Amino acid sequence: MRIVRYLDATGTHHGCEHPDGSITRLSGDITSFTDTGEPVTPTKILAPIEPRAIIGIGLNYRGHAKETGLDLPESPIVFMKNPAAVQNPGDPIVIPTSCTREPEVDYECELAVIIGTPARNVSPEDALSHVLGYTAANDVSARRWQKRGGAGQWIRGKSFDTFCPLGPAIVTTDEIPDPQTLHISTTLNGKRLQDSHTSDMIFPVSRLISELSCDMTLLPGTVILTGTPEGVGFVREPPIFLKAGDTVTVELERVGTLTNPVTGA
Repeated sequence: MRIVRYLDATGTHHGCEHPDGSITRLSGDITSFTDTGEPVTPTKILAPIEPRAIIGIGLNYRGHAKETGLDLPESPIVFMKNPAAVQNPGDPIVIPTSCTREPEVDYECELAVIIGTPARNVSPEDALSHVLGYTAANDVSARRWQKRGGAGQWIRGKSFDTFCPLGPAIVTTDEIPDPQTLHISTTLNGKRLQDSHTSDMIFPVSRLISELSCDMTLLPGTVILTGTPEGVGFVREPPIFLKAGDTVTVELERVGTLTNPVTGA
């Protein structure tokens, strides 16, 4: 199933997107959706979920670790991202005035995992049974704030408003039984800058869920951002950072494309 969240004249709802592009309304909630078969006409497609929490994983692709010159981590590097940072497909990534002193706003294509049932102390073998599905994410990052302005903590530089585009749909696990089999890429203004595969993850999705759940409960609606591959802007010569007027697209195989323009504050 392809789950979208949409706005219409009656409010905000979830729907099932069909192969022909039509949408029917879903009843229930993230723990148990049922397709009512009722056709709907959305006025706007929203990010497919309002997360309970956003957990990020840093340096989780071998190629990305190599390009930064860092050793492979021995355990997952974990940070949080403010749920208020979520942005809809098609809506702008807004560079705030706090990031205008110097260019610093970077793109990061990522596979996002959506937890569907509570996960606490689960094994890697059982971990994927707690997943509702997967969507594409752009873990937009203000590098100066991430590295220096946040006193060594990543949260602020990762959490500015609009810095977490998600979508366009959540594809359920029956359609993606193995999340380590997906091509992932970023295109900026028509130029492909990241081009990789989720098989390059250092810690696969099943291990991430298992390790995170060993000491905290992952509630339904939790989003796990699983890291970005090589090709980010800050390591390039010269560096490439997002600026007003840009268009950035994350493409995730079997999920679709997530495109956002970039604007200034």
